[in-house]
Amino acid sequence: MYLEKLSVLNFKNHSDSRLNFNPNINCFVGDNGSGKTNLLDAIHYLSFTKSFFIKQDSMNVLYDQAFMTIEGVFEKDDKMELVQCAFKTGVKKVVKRNKKKYDKLAEHIGLFPLVMVSPTDSELLFSGSDVRRKYMDSVISQFDKEYLNTLIAYNKLILQRNALLKYSDSNTANLSNLSLYDEQLAPLAHMIFEKRQLFLNQLAPIFLNYYKAISNTSEQVTIHYDSQLSEKNFLDLCQQNSEKDRLVKFTSVGVHKDDLIFHLNGHPIKRVGSQGQQKTYLLALKLAQFDFMQEALGYKPMLLLDDVFDKLDDNRVEHLMKLVDQHHFGQIFVTDTHPERSKQIFNKINADYKLFHIKKGAIEKEE
Repeated sequence: MYLEKLSVLNFKNHSDSRLNFNPNINCFVGDNGSGKTNLLDAIHYLSFTKSFFIKQDSMNVLYDQAFMTIEGVFEKDDKMELVQCAFKTGVKKVVKRNKKKYDKLAEHIGLFPLVMVSPTDSELLFSGSDVRRKYMDSVISQFDKEYLNTLIAYNKLILQRNALLKYSDSNTANLSNLSLYDEQLAPLAHMIFEKRQLFLNQLAPIFLNYYKAISNTSEQVTIHYDSQLSEKNFLDLCQQNSEKDRLVKFTSVGVHKDDLIFHLNGHPIKRVGSQGQQKTYLLALKLAQFDFMQEALGYKPMLLLDDVFDKLDDNRVEHLMKLVDQHHFGQIFVTDTHPERSKQIFNKINADYKLFHIKKGAIEKEE
């Protein structure tokens, strides 16, 4: 699978950009703020029906414009697939595949998978547990529709349970309905827990191999899946915390409290890791995700690398490029502020690539 063509109209700072891609490596080069990353985000939009960076669609529309459209032509299974995403202020977003509109956007997730590596991945290390849960969910949902549907159903029931807790007096008989929600939530919670646990068990050894390959060091890195359900079942947790839930007026236990713990040499990497070590950790995590998804899907997702060369020393960049040189990753999209650096790197490994010079939201030239 690869993306052959991309057209964006009024998306962020691109008024009208049209690109034909190389099936191997494509590099967007230009100054900061020129619109390189916005093109990666447009590709992400085609895959997930939303921006990687800004979830509110109206904020992705070019200033002073009322609508935006993104179109992509994919080659998949020897067939051409057209994906169209359109948004107009005050109108519901429309996503079509081969000119057929989706009733539910969730039906599109996983058809054109990708792995995005971005400087904002640092949020995985420094932000709250919700960011790390969303990471797990976004990966697993791309290849497991049952997981996605279960997650949607679980979150909906949690919202309803929280509403009951919030708007009911502690003495109201309505609170007896909590047990009804708990019985519906229990099988969903355990399915989510088991699939997340399987995901991490399979991902961890691949991640370790990538970290060693990129860093070329003996540093010890680990990922731990932290869940309340690893100790007790969901119904027992709910029963033991029912009084607490009534007091705080929200559901305090469940898989919506899960987390990932990232360590370097036995300590939290967000505290002891250098910028290079942290970036290597996140890059290894995303490359491991790529391998995991490829195995699950049976074909290669797209790989989007935003500003990966910064904060990596020459040694780590060289080891990363050796991995790319093995033609393991399929179609790759890269951004860089230094055109000569990109050309030097890709020429060194004799890569088949295309370079797009971006300036003020437009394609200045190709080479």
